[in-house]
This record gives sequence, structure tokens and C-alpha cells, in this order.
Amino acid sequence: MMPAKEDKAREDRIIMEIVVDAYGPEERAMGWYYSLEDKLHFTFTAHCMAQRSISPLKKGDEVEVIGMAPEDECQHEMFGMIRWERKRGLAVPLSQLKPGGDTDEATRQAIEDWLYWVAMGYEF
Repeated sequence: MMPAKEDKAREDRIIMEIVVDAYGPEERAMGWYYSLEDKLHFTFTAHCMAQRSISPLKKGDEVEVIGMAPEDECQHEMFGMIRWERKRGLAVPLSQLKPGGDTDEATRQAIEDWLYWVAMGYEF
């Protein structure tokens, strides 16, 4: 994936609100986790943008995102829980999902911030 064009406003928001005071990979991961958990309003519809070998979703699939995956699953990448065949749902990479048209602005912005972070090649 090619790096995204730098977005100064988004960079400032990420630095000042999400990874502020994070001094290592674990703290950056938890900064992202708690920020997303706070800003995402569940449930919302999303579409799969890209197939991943760790996910059963195919490009174009529409899913209902019902929550964040457990904290311990998000130490290296952020995962959202989707409605799936299992009662508890299934964790899929948030980087695979694009919010649907029914998504509120706070949720859309939080996911777009995460997608930007991933597209820029940033890591925890």
C-alpha cells in the first residue's frame, strides 16, 4: 500500500488525542484502542475494502460492526467485532473496513484516522 498524503490536521489530532503520552508500542496500541472504543458508536454498517488472509471477508462484503474486539486482541492491530455465524461475533481488522453511509460523523472520523495511520505506514 502506498503511503497516504500527509494530513496536518489529522496528524495533530492523532498526536494530541490518541498517542499523547504514549512512550512505547504497548501504550500507543492502548491509546488507539481506548480512543476507538470511546469514539465508535456501535452498531454501524461497513464495507470490506480489501481482502486479508486473516479474515473471511471479501472485497465489497457488507457487515455490521457491533463492538471492539477484546483489548488483548488489539496489541498489534485494531480489530472490530462483526455479526457473524457465532453468537459472540467475529473480530476482523478495522483497516479492512470502510464505514457505510449510515455511520455518524464521530465514528467515521475515528475510523478514517485509523485508516490514515495504517496507510501512512505507522506502527505501534
